[in-house]
Amino acid sequence: MKRPPSPQRCSRNEPPTPWEIAIAGDLTDKQNELIEALVEVPARSRGTIYFDSCGGSAYTGISLATLIRLRGLRATAVVLGECSSAALLPFAACEERLVTPQSYLFFHPVRWSSEENVKIEEAAEWTRHFGNLEDEMDQLLARMLGLPLETLVKWSRPGRFLSGTEIAAAGLARLVDLFSGDWREQRSKMLS
Repeated sequence: MKRPPSPQRCSRNEPPTPWEIAIAGDLTDKQNELIEALVEVPARSRGTIYFDSCGGSAYTGISLATLIRLRGLRATAVVLGECSSAALLPFAACEERLVTPQSYLFFHPVRWSSEENVKIEEAAEWTRHFGNLEDEMDQLLARMLGLPLETLVKWSRPGRFLSGTEIAAAGLARLVDLFSGDWREQRSKMLS
């Protein structure tokens, strides 16, 4: 993954150049790179995070969302294709969210797996832990999205894909038409 350049100032009067980061593919496979990229940009700076991810580890999603919020990053989320599962957490942590009619977001309960030869006591602990994690993640995601918990649970059980149009209608993101002047204006604002 290419590291985002540090924002540079051309003169004392010009604002720093916004950064751009892509969250694509499985979060678990790119956890270290994504965390490093979010740590390398200046705290409280403005930038864009592009999403095309099926998700991955719930812990990675929590880590990325936590970094965005704790570092005060003024991030705009743009869903290019898919933003699902654990990727919903950093998406929700962004200050502004943009989707297209062709964007899709998948909400589902936490999935867990363990080694094949796990003892029953350990399996019982995993079950307890993931039950708690699922409840905590639902509450966190609902709060960051400004969405009633009941609505999030309805979407997540057993799981549902929502289009960008549906996400925008729910007030969770702004719908952009790639063929309109509005999108070009928004893009100019993100890059200035």
